[in-house]
Amino acid sequence: MLVPAASAHVERPGYWPDPAPDRTVSPPAGGKVPAARSLGSALIASRPGTTRVVCQPNSLTLLNASVAKARQSGYFIRPTDHRSFSIAFARRLLRVNRGLKKMCRYSEIQPAVTASRNNDRVVIMPGVYTEPTSRSAPTNDPKCAKYHTPGDRPGENSALSYTYQFNCPNDQNLISVMGRTVSATPDTVPPRRDRHGIPNPGACLRCNLQIEGSGVNADDVVIEAGDASKGDKGPSGTGSKKDVGIRADRADGFVLRNVKVRHAREHGIYVLESDGYLLERFKAFYPGLYGTLTFVEDHGAQRDCEAVGGGDSGLYPGAPVETGAQRQPGTEFRYNQEITRCDLHHNLAGYSATNGNAVWVHHNNVYDNALGLQTDVVTGAGHPGFPGDSTLFERNNVYSNNFNPYTTPNDVVTAFPYPVGTGMWIAGGNHHVMRFNHIYDNWRRGTMLFSVPDTLVCGPDSGNSQEGCDPNSISTSHYNGYYDNFMGIAADGKAMPNGTDFWWDDFAGSRGNCWFRNNSPKAITTSPRPLPDCADGRDPATSVGVGSPPNEGELASCLVSFETRRYDPAPCPWFTSPPRPGTAAAASFRTRQNADFARAFREFCAAGGPGPEATCRPFAGLL
Repeated sequence: MLVPAASAHVERPGYWPDPAPDRTVSPPAGGKVPAARSLGSALIASRPGTTRVVCQPNSLTLLNASVAKARQSGYFIRPTDHRSFSIAFARRLLRVNRGLKKMCRYSEIQPAVTASRNNDRVVIMPGVYTEPTSRSAPTNDPKCAKYHTPGDRPGENSALSYTYQFNCPNDQNLISVMGRTVSATPDTVPPRRDRHGIPNPGACLRCNLQIEGSGVNADDVVIEAGDASKGDKGPSGTGSKKDVGIRADRADGFVLRNVKVRHAREHGIYVLESDGYLLERFKAFYPGLYGTLTFVEDHGAQRDCEAVGGGDSGLYPGAPVETGAQRQPGTEFRYNQEITRCDLHHNLAGYSATNGNAVWVHHNNVYDNALGLQTDVVTGAGHPGFPGDSTLFERNNVYSNNFNPYTTPNDVVTAFPYPVGTGMWIAGGNHHVMRFNHIYDNWRRGTMLFSVPDTLVCGPDSGNSQEGCDPNSISTSHYNGYYDNFMGIAADGKAMPNGTDFWWDDFAGSRGNCWFRNNSPKAITTSPRPLPDCADGRDPATSVGVGSPPNEGELASCLVSFETRRYDPAPCPWFTSPPRPGTAAAASFRTRQNADFARAFREFCAAGGPGPEATCRPFAGLL
């Protein structure tokens, strides 16, 4: 049980791109995750595409200093990935950059992108790029009003059509990659309920475009959307001049690598309606909402990255194409996006996905957030794919997510109410799997799972309509599996307990959720006790929720925070840091809250809270 739909950001009604490669381009665009071209190949004139180089007067001086530092002490791809730097690689990198400097014709990135066409590449030499020309472009420019289409939502927190973005690329974006031409076919208004295939994609214009920094690592090339004097510090979105740092829209085959993006008002890197993208060796610092937002994507990968200071989350693959349990008939199951080898830390949430479908999240370190990993169905208009399903979280380290951004002052400006001290939650979703993860030292809970009745997503008071959402049904949360995880134990074997390892709302009628073969140096802690165990071939269908008023009461108590965005710890304890597990204070904290939440749930139902028929009626015998 949760709350009426809420959204911290608004997207235009998005469509999943055609997953087949576009063969009007040679080599074809999309159909798979693109491969990055090596930096040295930018100097080979016979390779496909034109290389445009962006530099600053001191780029080679900055590179020399970075190389010298890396030779002495190595460098960091991310905080948990330190690498050495050989003299041979240093000489090669310096030689390539000297060649690039001779090719440099641009001092800003956007003009080089604007001049690019299919298969081209933009190489950015070391420096801090504030993009003064793009910065100075008006937001909500009256001269662009003629490009509004009927589906646009202009103004603050605006969702603008592709036509608008194409014709006014720097209205919202510091750097804009518009991948296709504007089609003569107008936008579909209202949008189609079936979101497979962009109705009017246009022809490839900047498909297979690669943008990359030429430094030692991402720290050498900084794309600054806000206050450069803050460096890599916050607060989120500080001094922001544009909503988005880098936008790649309908840009099939897009590659971005070896750059850092800072202080965008909303999203550091935003990839939309693109088939085939690769983001690697990048860093995203202190955006107002998301370090990366990849929305309605297919065939994508994010690798070797660091995301810090997001007011919502570090990485957000929102509304991926349905290639999991809800895939189209006759198609095979496949993971449509991969997120791996990333450090997601000091955000409100490390990873987040609304209607997260069939994403493979593995070998990441997720720490020092309020909430480590989360996938949900609390969706706003423009988020197709309800309900999210089939994401695989495996072999991640999810630990010490005890950062409290709700205290003031704070360098992370919060956008949502999340429970401080929690490793992971599924806030409505089906067929998700968590396995082989180390989940430890999360002082409130290791994981949470709860149902979200459809009426709270697409009911008459939600202002939202979703394909597959029936206000008279409860589509979540069913057939989620938690198995072979290491609870309360670090990868090096050190015991570091969670407050509670596994928490479930036990929503009456929820089906197929299972917890089994999980390991812990001590007895695994759960709420309620025990949880359904589907080990040894037991049928998951035997797992049926029966109700837990204390746990439902907790969700009911936090309802007002979703509605108002006021984070008062009096009704909702999520915004207060929980005590360290194993202390007397922690035991008292849990006992007291269970009694308080059971009472809150009775009062919630007696008062006829939102969705009482769907939420309270199943518990009539327990209240």
